[in-house]
Order: sequence, then structure tokens, then C-alpha cells
Amino acid sequence: MKYHLVTLGCQMNKSDSERVQTVIESMRYQWTDNEQEANLLGILACSVRQKSIDKVYSRIYKWNKWKNNHNLITFVSGCVLPADKEKFLKLFDLIFEMYELNQFPEMLAHYGVVTPISYSFSQSDNNKAKESAFDFNTIQRTLKDDKTRQLKPLIHKPEEGIKDFWQIKPRYNSTCEAFIPIQNGCDKFCTFCAVPYTRGREVSRSSEEILVELKALVDLGFKSITLLGQNVNSYGLDKRGNEITFPQLLQKIGEYGKTLGKDFWVYFTSPHPRDMTDEVIEVIAKYDCLANQIHLPLQSGDDKILIKMNRNHSLEEYRKIMKSIWRFLPDATVFTDIIVGFTSETDKQFENTRLAMEEFKFNMAYIAKYSPRPGATSSRWYDDIPNNIKTERLHILTNELTRHTIKYNRSLIGKKIKVLTIGKDRKMGYFSALTEGKIVLRYKSGDESLIGMFAEVIIESATEYALEGKFVKGFVKEVV
Repeated sequence: MKYHLVTLGCQMNKSDSERVQTVIESMRYQWTDNEQEANLLGILACSVRQKSIDKVYSRIYKWNKWKNNHNLITFVSGCVLPADKEKFLKLFDLIFEMYELNQFPEMLAHYGVVTPISYSFSQSDNNKAKESAFDFNTIQRTLKDDKTRQLKPLIHKPEEGIKDFWQIKPRYNSTCEAFIPIQNGCDKFCTFCAVPYTRGREVSRSSEEILVELKALVDLGFKSITLLGQNVNSYGLDKRGNEITFPQLLQKIGEYGKTLGKDFWVYFTSPHPRDMTDEVIEVIAKYDCLANQIHLPLQSGDDKILIKMNRNHSLEEYRKIMKSIWRFLPDATVFTDIIVGFTSETDKQFENTRLAMEEFKFNMAYIAKYSPRPGATSSRWYDDIPNNIKTERLHILTNELTRHTIKYNRSLIGKKIKVLTIGKDRKMGYFSALTEGKIVLRYKSGDESLIGMFAEVIIESATEYALEGKFVKGFVKEVV
């Protein structure tokens, strides 16, 4: 039996998908890249953007048509708003929260689905073989008769469920890059954001568990490790006195890297400007294994819009953080998130955002057109900025971004830098790599042992978003 999983949205969903795959494969389903071969099809959805939800509908309509000629079960999970969930109930066979993942095999059994592992066991007993047969036609009739029925969650406390979820070992989709969730949920309630309504309130993971997982990844040879959370720098604040703070967690990781002697880079995303302190930046500057790259969402460069977004920081407060980054981490790259066309955004307010981009000279900006999300506070406000204006503003900011990225990238030409080789590039004979600052790079080599390893290259050319270099040397594989 085969399965296929579509993952939409942020890195948190991508990290979650690795644990979902573990559970599915524990039932002896095998991954397939071909959706039409799969007996189990799933989506980890993202209600944060309408564009992602549109992709869910596109996929499930196609899958449901396949049911006329193909036996399959569909499911959806991830970050799903109640309003979207209600609609999905009529389209998907199974819907569950991520904290219910441990119960997914039982949910399949609830609908009479015999998994590959249970089916293989049943074949050892001829008397039960007929009872356990994999009859998808019967399953489909049951589902069509009771499409709107929803399972009762077996877990009544999401904060307990998410702790069980973290215990599931991920099925890593890379040999050199890995994610470690350190926190789930959000307490910030930005007016445009759906996360508090899809993932709940902030829950911090045990620092002991985080460090155990990180050390295991380093032992396995992973070179790039990203700590994940909706607001990573508020880590531990929900357990005051019973857990260390985010700077202390980074320091423990830094000390481990310092004493170990192995080469690896640790990143984190996303911090919130409201909780970003000099202490965090100073700790990063102190340790080589803490990467010189910061993702710091701005969202808007106008104070009135920031207030309307409930961001709880001003442009000046954001500026102070940037000045600290420039002072303590002069070589760091800075990425950001920006929303254009937020409700009531005037031309002048948008211009303030463009000016902020001109001032901060980001190395990357994820720019999105505002779309109201049901449940978020701003969804009750009139979305009064026409789509063509939003599109125009997005293009203006994109052009502003590229002016700075091309200048920065060209400044690296002629320099010798260390990169992490992550795989083969689309250009024949080249490998794809990332700098410590997460700038995409390619270099020519035929030595496949370099994949998953650090290499040294000399930068020869640059575009707005990528570099090309000449291979100098690879670093010796460490003995695990």
C-alpha cells in the first residue's frame, strides 16, 4: 500500500510532515511521488494564506474524482481554521489536529480501514482473513453515507497532545538539514494572523528534549539545524521558573558546539521583534555554531499600520534591533516578512514600508498580499485595498528588495566562503549549496561525496538571489 503527502505553508508544517510520515510508515505504507498510485492521500494545510487554502480545494476535488476509479482514503491536518475545517469535513474522509497524530492509526481503524501492517498480521490467521480483507468499496460507501461525521478527539488537552507529538521521531527528508520544533502556538494575536486559532496558545517543549534531539542530529551528521516555533524568542515564557529562556537555550547549544568540535550551523525561525533582545544577538555572536542569519518579520514600516496589526512594536523599536544586529553580527544576513495592502493602508503608509526596506537592506523578504482569514480579527474589517493595488505594491517592494540583494551578492565576488552542499543543481554537473547566511549558491563538481558536507568556494558571479562559485576544497567527512 502506498501514500502521498502534500505539505503547504511554513517550515513548521514541513517539520510536522516528517512526524506524520513516521506514523504513516509505521503502518507499513510506502511513499510514492505519484499521487495516482497512492491508496492514502493527505494534505498538511495552511489557513494563514487564502492561496494555500485554494491549493487544498484544487487537490481534493481532483482526488475525489479519482475515487470513481481508484480505491483511496483522503485526510487533512496542519494549520486549519474552524471555518475551513467545517468545509473540509464534507470533502475529506478524515480530519485531525496535529496533536492527535498518535491516534491516526486508530482513526483509520474507526472507519474500518485495514492498514498494511494489520492486514499482513491477519493473513497469518486463515479464520480471520476474510473478516480483515481490505475492502475499500465498503469503506467508501460508509464514508458517503456519513460524510459530515467527525471523530471525537481522544485527547482533550491539546497541550498534552503536542507533547506526545514531539516524542514521535521524524522521518527526515534530508541527510544534512533538519528541523527541531521547540514551541507550538502563539500568544501574540496579530490581527491579520490565524495561527493562534489553528495552533492554540504557546506551549514550550522541554529544553532537555530539544538538546537531546539536537545532539542526536549532530551525531548523525546533520549540518544545518533549525529551531522552529511561531515565536521562538518567547520560548520558556509560558513556564517561568520551570524552564530556561531562549537566550539560555542558545547558549547551551553554543557551549555544546564549542566543546564538541564538529562543524554545524544552528538557525531559528521566527522570532518576534517584541521579544528580540540584545542578549539573543550577543549569544549568537559568541558561538561559531550559531549561524549568522536572522529572520525578523517587519510586516509593515508604518507605525499606525503596526498598531492596527497589533504587532506591539514600533518602527523605531525594530530599528534598534537592526542596529544591534549590525553591531554584534556585522556579517549576518537578515530576512523578513512583509504584508502589502493591509486594510486601510494608504499610499503614504505603504511608502513608509518601502523606505524601511531601503533603510534595512534585507537579504530576503517574503512579501505577501494581504488576504483576510476567517477568525482573525482583521477579517471583520472591510478589505478595502483593490487587488491590482496590492499587486502593484508587491512589485514595488520586490524591485526595492532586488536593488539591495544584487548589491550585497556582488560584494561577495572574489571572496572565499564556506558553503553547505545540499544536493545536485538543476544545471548539469553542478551542486546546489547554501552559504551560512542562507543565500543559494551553485558550484561545479562531479564528486557526489560532497553532498551533505561543507565545502569552500570562491564566488565568481552573482544574481539578485543566487551566487555561483568555483570549488576550492571539501571538508573531510567526520567519523560518527
